[in-house]
Amino acid sequence: MPKPKSLYVCNSCGNETAKWFGQCPGCGEWNTLEESALPSVTMQQRSGSVGRSGGSSGAGIRRALRLNEIPAQGEQRYDTGLDELNRVLGGGLVRGSLVLLSGDPGIGKSTLLLQICTQMNKGLEILYVSGEESAHQLKLRAARLGVDAPGLSVLCETDAQGVAETIRASKPGLVLIDSIQTMQIAEITSSPGSVTQVRECTNQFLRTAKALDIPCILVGHVNKDGNIAGPKVLEHVVDTVLYFEGERHLSYRILRAVKNRYGSTNEIGVFEMGDAGLREVENPSEMLLSGRSEGTSGSCVACVLEGSRPLLAEVQALISETGFGNPRRMVSGFDAGRMNMLLAVLEKRAGRYFGNMDAYLNVAGGLKLDEPACDLPVALALASGLTDTPIAQDALAFGELGLGGEIRAVNGCEQRLHEAARLGFTRCVIPRHNFRALTNTQFGDLLVLPARNISEALRLLGC
Repeated sequence: MPKPKSLYVCNSCGNETAKWFGQCPGCGEWNTLEESALPSVTMQQRSGSVGRSGGSSGAGIRRALRLNEIPAQGEQRYDTGLDELNRVLGGGLVRGSLVLLSGDPGIGKSTLLLQICTQMNKGLEILYVSGEESAHQLKLRAARLGVDAPGLSVLCETDAQGVAETIRASKPGLVLIDSIQTMQIAEITSSPGSVTQVRECTNQFLRTAKALDIPCILVGHVNKDGNIAGPKVLEHVVDTVLYFEGERHLSYRILRAVKNRYGSTNEIGVFEMGDAGLREVENPSEMLLSGRSEGTSGSCVACVLEGSRPLLAEVQALISETGFGNPRRMVSGFDAGRMNMLLAVLEKRAGRYFGNMDAYLNVAGGLKLDEPACDLPVALALASGLTDTPIAQDALAFGELGLGGEIRAVNGCEQRLHEAARLGFTRCVIPRHNFRALTNTQFGDLLVLPARNISEALRLLGC
């Protein structure tokens, strides 16, 4: 029986089949299979494949090195000139690394790349490869942002192999590719952005970056669900995956690492988008708490820990009597299921009844709270909105809330308390277990109030 000359690849999960199906056998999505021609394999390719270093792995038997024979040399990092970006990367851009930067359209990915060029151009030749914009468009954007980079070269090309040849010939100090979904390899018949094209183009740039020891930043698109478009193997191949997050109607942007082979994935960077580009926000807590109204019920300040950085954010709750049979529950910036659980705990353990009340919860500033330490301030804001009793402006809280109404300990307690004292807060409700473990209970004018359960926390804040 003759072998098929093509295969079908799923755009959603990358599953490959020899026949077309209306529904993908791998992920169950409908109408996602696209036809792709099988690449021809030569005898030289059969005898040896190309490894990460760019050499042939079939040229002979290679000796494996013992772990103690490998020299322990620290990686060389480049300063990007942006402290927020350096923090997320783990101290700077590692030489020879492949970084994937993704985000919604118009969030500021290309703007961030141009601003990196301004800072890193000192002593480095930079190659900016654009597959979406013309050289004239890039010139206009650079002029608007005030980019002054004499060593910046622009290449408007979508052929991945041609781009790799240019990199090998010019050997720049940094390569920026915007975007990976526009790149293609001529030998592959599928369209740019397909699973096969994205996978093979990424592998092409990976081999080039590792062989020449050049850092490379790829810009990636996202789909309607917010995930990186293309195969999941794209995130496995690269060294670092960065997400640029933010609401379209807000000026603040959050840069978050979801994968980092050279650092932590818990750090975040905060930027503000303006007419002159992205500006670093050195004190995000003051930014998130700006514009708070005094004497308003349903408001409580939460302290979250993003890596080594404590952030203060305002949690707002509005409780009103429902006009329908089933009360409404609407949440922004917090998990809806988690809020329903906290409402049940308040009803059962604290005697606060929400059965005939609509509950609306919002995190001011566009921040998304997903840490368990946010349970206590969310519960306090809901209780304050129900009784219409304001919580003091100089008070905050943090702690995990259990189903029994108990307040459980969280990590980084002293860091959170120092941040609260620095911003002028005078009262803070914390879990009792954290209070017992404190080595220092003096935090300036901040009074630390331990609580065992939600009823005790409500009593301490008078709501």
